[in-house]
Amino acid sequence: MNRAAVSTVISSGRGELVNVRQRTLLMAKWRVIWVALAFGFVAMVAVLRILFLGAFEGQPARADAFAALLPSRGDIVDRNGVTLARAFPAYSLWYNPAALGDDGTPLVHSPREVAAALVKIFPDMDEKALAARLADGRPGYLRRRILPEDANKIHALGEPALEFPRELERFYPQGSMGAHVLGFVGADGKGRVGMEEVFDQRLTDEATRGTPAVLSIDTRVQGALEDELAKGMADSAAKGAAGIVLDVDTGEVLALASLPSFNPNLIDRTGEANIFNRVTNQVYELGSTFKPISVAAAIDAGTVSDLSRRYQSNRPLEIGGFHIRDSHSFGASLNVPEALVHSSNIVTAQIADELGGARLKATMEALGMNDRAKVELPARGFPLWPKGDWSRITTMTVSYGHGIAVTPLHLASAYAALVNGGIWRPATLQKIQPGTEVAGRRVFKASTSARMRQLLRMIVDVGTGRKANAAGYRVGGKTGSAEKPGVGGYQRSNLVATFAAAFPMDRPRYVVITMLDEPQGTQATSGQRTAAWNAAPVVGRVVPRIGPLLGIMPDATRDVDITDIAPLVSSGEGE
Repeated sequence: MNRAAVSTVISSGRGELVNVRQRTLLMAKWRVIWVALAFGFVAMVAVLRILFLGAFEGQPARADAFAALLPSRGDIVDRNGVTLARAFPAYSLWYNPAALGDDGTPLVHSPREVAAALVKIFPDMDEKALAARLADGRPGYLRRRILPEDANKIHALGEPALEFPRELERFYPQGSMGAHVLGFVGADGKGRVGMEEVFDQRLTDEATRGTPAVLSIDTRVQGALEDELAKGMADSAAKGAAGIVLDVDTGEVLALASLPSFNPNLIDRTGEANIFNRVTNQVYELGSTFKPISVAAAIDAGTVSDLSRRYQSNRPLEIGGFHIRDSHSFGASLNVPEALVHSSNIVTAQIADELGGARLKATMEALGMNDRAKVELPARGFPLWPKGDWSRITTMTVSYGHGIAVTPLHLASAYAALVNGGIWRPATLQKIQPGTEVAGRRVFKASTSARMRQLLRMIVDVGTGRKANAAGYRVGGKTGSAEKPGVGGYQRSNLVATFAAAFPMDRPRYVVITMLDEPQGTQATSGQRTAAWNAAPVVGRVVPRIGPLLGIMPDATRDVDITDIAPLVSSGEGE
């Protein structure tokens, strides 16, 4: 083969190699493209699937995850964020007679032995009743809310029928404090009686239960009020007591107490004893605490324009066969300030008679005395209200707090209007944000309210309310001691003693009401049963305790200016 032929063969071979290489590269490129397209398609499908799930199927899953982080029932807190009610997991003691099967006895030991062992763990349980409960073979709770260490002790008894399931329970960290405000949660998980019932929907709804329900209550004020009421109740051997601290400008209830109280943590053991609320559910004739209201109505109407005018006071008033008397003689005559300082029924009745039944009734209606108290609690008593046009005798008796029965909360709201410039506002147990304008209705002129602040301060300064006079806090108020009605008329031996107060009277911020149900004359009260000796001293102790907590410090350099009416009054005794 010549050299030219050899060269041609080599060139041809090189060309074939180049073509093979090009085809191989082209195929590799196409494979890469196909693989990339496949991965892109898979990725696109995955993205579309994720978007679909997110748009149509992911919401319930997220909602379930969010709900799992929420408490089973929302918290209730006071105005400062202190926890009053909270849901938490706890053990319960459950009796399961079928634990060992349907044949034979449900217990390893006798019911009496098991009961004795359980009483060693829970000394407050009734051993005899517990043994009977175990013997009857019915399943059910033996005790709710038991501690882990108690559960371990029960387990050590070796009784399979005694089970301790872990459940969600409602816990009240403050115990019995504010129990009548809070209420409790029943075995069915529903709120009962108090704000637990009012807030039931809000506390269980997934949309709202993550945010605590905030009350107007201040636990510090609540504790002080309950403490001093309990002392006053014990000192006077009273069968019950009630008290309120109310913001005069917003209607917020900072404390509400009814004694005796109950512990909502123990409601399953103690039953519903003492859940009755004396502040909002029971109506009382509140006696002479109504006299300032009647006088204010007369000043407002212009039938009292001269406070120095004197009214006869040494003879009982006889109206239609009824006699209106004073507790004792205050002399031949009294003017308006003296009538309040000495608490004269005779003079107040004459003032009301001149005012007239229609105008006094209209004032009482404007103060809400003819309807249930305006507050969120479900249990609210209806007033005993004289129907129709008021006769002379009805007008006179209502003027000093007889013949009409209302709750202590009615009285608190009325006194707020009496001292705050004349505006009545409904009470509330929900916190109002500072600066919020609270709607109300005018009942008294501002000038009338200013005059009443003077008169109420004078009653505490030189009248029947002297034992409520907390130094530096400029307390004003009025006593009321009313006989309780019963079969055959009023019971002279059973009183309701009330003191209605406000402070500081030069710029009123809070109303304080204290009431004692059937107080007795004791050594602590100098043998006296009237409000001047039992309810008034409670206010005198409460105010110095709560004043600094509420930003009100004692100041002996400030007071209501009563120089224009002080010469009209000589000090004396009354209720």
